[in-house]
Amino acid sequence: MGAYRDTYERSLTDPDRFWRDAAAAVDWTRMPTRVLDGDRPPFYRWFPDAELNTCHNALDRHVAAGRGEDTALIYDSPVTATLRTYSFRRLRDEVARCAGALRRLGVERGDRVVVYMAMVPEAVITMLACARLGAVHSVVFGGFGPKELAARIDDARPKVVVATSCGIEGSRVVAYKPLLDAALAEAAHRPAHRVILQREQAPGELAPGDLTWADALDGAADAACVPVAATDPLYILYTSGTTGRPKGVVRDNGGHAVALTWSMANVYATGAGDVFWAASDVGWVVGHSYIVYGPLLAGATTVLYEGKPVGTPDAGAFFRVVEQHKVTALFTAPTAIRAIRKEDPEGRLAARHDTGTLRTLFLAGERLDPQTYEWAGQTLGVPVVDHWWQTETGWPVAANLRGLEPMPTKPGSPSVPVPGFDVRVLLPDGTPAPPGVDGAIVIGLPLPPGCLPTLWQDDERFVASYLSAFPGVYLTGDGGRFDEDGYLYVMGRTDDVINVAGHRLSTGAMEEVLAAHPAVAECAVIGVDDELKGQVPRGFVVLKAGVDTAADVVEQQLVALVRERIGAVAALRTVRVVPALPKTRSGKILRGTMRGIAGGGDPAVPSTIEDPSVLDTLRPILRQER
Repeated sequence: MGAYRDTYERSLTDPDRFWRDAAAAVDWTRMPTRVLDGDRPPFYRWFPDAELNTCHNALDRHVAAGRGEDTALIYDSPVTATLRTYSFRRLRDEVARCAGALRRLGVERGDRVVVYMAMVPEAVITMLACARLGAVHSVVFGGFGPKELAARIDDARPKVVVATSCGIEGSRVVAYKPLLDAALAEAAHRPAHRVILQREQAPGELAPGDLTWADALDGAADAACVPVAATDPLYILYTSGTTGRPKGVVRDNGGHAVALTWSMANVYATGAGDVFWAASDVGWVVGHSYIVYGPLLAGATTVLYEGKPVGTPDAGAFFRVVEQHKVTALFTAPTAIRAIRKEDPEGRLAARHDTGTLRTLFLAGERLDPQTYEWAGQTLGVPVVDHWWQTETGWPVAANLRGLEPMPTKPGSPSVPVPGFDVRVLLPDGTPAPPGVDGAIVIGLPLPPGCLPTLWQDDERFVASYLSAFPGVYLTGDGGRFDEDGYLYVMGRTDDVINVAGHRLSTGAMEEVLAAHPAVAECAVIGVDDELKGQVPRGFVVLKAGVDTAADVVEQQLVALVRERIGAVAALRTVRVVPALPKTRSGKILRGTMRGIAGGGDPAVPSTIEDPSVLDTLRPILRQER
């Protein structure tokens, strides 16, 4: 690993020169003379005196370089039988017009726009239009419940909300407009305008002050790119917090453009002429980094897919897309591959398609089990690259760097730390864990470009959430270990945020919903291992005395309530009414012990337990939830 080790060491010992060199791949309206501002630790800022525009780097510069007719975006929607292709020139022109429409609605540099849209090109266009104006977009996953959407609207305080009237989840149409209306009724902040892209599958009923997408863009003048400071925010992306209150991860413009451009070349080995497909959603960080920004910054073609790995129409859908669009790199979650494998264990559907253009399958978002790793590699005949990162980091922390120095893979490991990330494993006392010993995975400060500099308008929570456990490092919230070869193994979360099909969700937020039911006295939600999704939540509730509603009816009501308040993405399908929950004498519910039992283990019962018989009663129920 000579090339890798040299590059990695240089990134840590001379980060100023390393990132100055990387910044040369980006167009600046004012070149950086300083690389890192470390005057106010732990609030480090990259390229503090520089100026650029992210949309220019994603679109305009490729047109100016003579690549205007090259394909920038392929929209493939099996659920609507739609295929649409955008050249860099066409995408730039539509983004410029959308930016003009937003400006006509009062959006200027620094203003926020909430995007609540399905996987349609207009979602990408809106995000890039915000970047063009220097405005800050906050994309909320389409279908999130009104309460969660309202919380994000109140925190971001957008001037405009842009939404689709509906989304399509496989064969099911989900009306977004009523969810948006309910969120606006609950939110304290009232956006000045709402722009609704009407979809024929479920047009929304417009309220006073609502505009259709067509009306908003009608007659709008094209807007030019607005230069912004490299440290200005590009977007806010909310991620689950352990308290149930979402955290607004901030991404700046300069560090983001530099980091993603470097990652496309060095991690993903992708550049101009390649077709990159991240089979995710623009509502998640993968969609931001590797559907919208990363491939376009690199001058590659990006695929926007509105469909599922199975059921749209079958488990051969991914292979059809690879063949039809000549995809060179596919990035998805292990859950998607497990779903395909479940439906097509022999790989017969895959064999019907010519996937010869595919060079690499990248998997991330949750732990990759060896069985899925082996099946994917054998079925596709290409390297399967597990890699690990978070919403907060914005790009990979550990990976097998295909564009720098491809190296042997090890099942269960996302390989080695990516240059720029000073990854360490610490024991509870803060000392380094020896190879093979589990501990807390942390990253030394300063975090590299592209990572969150803070939380939206909440420096105090940023420090408390990530920087207070050990001095001088960022706490990832994941536990794991290094092996003797320096490969990292990530074993799972150390808090109540669980990973459901690559989506980080707070069990605390689900508990808040369960506790709101009038029949519920107390509750606990835990994450249990699931063969398909990696983890799924399971709820356990104790009913109030005197409740005469049948237990099975309450259970059904609670599942429906979580779906309504948080959305189907929560994947809470099972809630059980139990006589009592195991607690310590101080009243703390023993969620960790419950998780251990549900996972098939036999964890030691804490000496502080109040009533051991409660755990004995619950044990067979927990076992059944496997």
